[in-house]
Amino acid sequence: MTAVAITLGDPRGIGPEVTEAAVRAFRAERPDVELVLLGPRDSDPGLASYHDVGPWDGSEEGAGRVAGAAIHQAVALALAGSVRALVTAPIHKPALARAGFGATGHTEMLQELAHATAVGMLMASEETALGAPLRVLLATTHHALRAVPDLVTEDLIVEQTLLLRDGLRAGWKIAEPRIGLCALNPHASDDGLFGDEEARVYRPALARLATHGVRATGPLPADTVFKRALDGEFDAVVAPYHDVGMAAFKTVAFGGGVNVTLGLPFVRTSPDHGTAFDIAGTGRADPGSMLTALRLAVQLAENRFDSPRERR
Repeated sequence: MTAVAITLGDPRGIGPEVTEAAVRAFRAERPDVELVLLGPRDSDPGLASYHDVGPWDGSEEGAGRVAGAAIHQAVALALAGSVRALVTAPIHKPALARAGFGATGHTEMLQELAHATAVGMLMASEETALGAPLRVLLATTHHALRAVPDLVTEDLIVEQTLLLRDGLRAGWKIAEPRIGLCALNPHASDDGLFGDEEARVYRPALARLATHGVRATGPLPADTVFKRALDGEFDAVVAPYHDVGMAAFKTVAFGGGVNVTLGLPFVRTSPDHGTAFDIAGTGRADPGSMLTALRLAVQLAENRFDSPRERR
């Protein structure tokens, strides 16, 4: 039986309520999947096995403390083999910091706890507004735009593309993934007119990736590569920085996308939204992305650990 741990996130946000709604819907679909919820005392919705991570005192620091404790305990369950996947409801980074957690967010904390050498942030929507799937790996994540050119190195492109190739093979059972590399500069620099990264960084990265047998194409202009992926030419795209990837992704997958962390010894997914403090408790929170994250976590875990199926 596949087992999944679900952390409730920041108790002040919509995490607990969208989790409860998603779990109710998912249990009707897949009663065979074991679900383990982790959150603060007095937040147990009574729908699954519940791990109490301690009381919440109502403060921001306390919210960060219970949210961080849930993540730590969920990772411990995964590393012990008790669960095969984690689904994480949204946290609040300032609250984590106030509670004394050094990591700046979920991805960094999971990498640290799992002792993973490298991780990747993959945004995945298996059915976009246009129908076709779109999967976008953000090679760099939360950085000022002015810092991005120095961060996009040959080594980074190779590392992140290999993580993506391996993740698509294991989780999606795509035997030979086709990957498009989104250029950094407009028009992929037009042969050096608008920058040299395409020649200086991407060209040697592509040569190295070829030695690993990776089917990578690029560098391709940002104004065409995502359309080509949606048309079925690529199984996924590597975006050089956060907004160029997220702008394209959320245009066609807003509210239905899933954040997948690659490079961990277990599956981890999360919804593509934040804590939404302004609507918490009003009944307006949409559980759709949380339900999609739960469905995808189970699919990836079953493919990765159980199933020999291959899509291509």
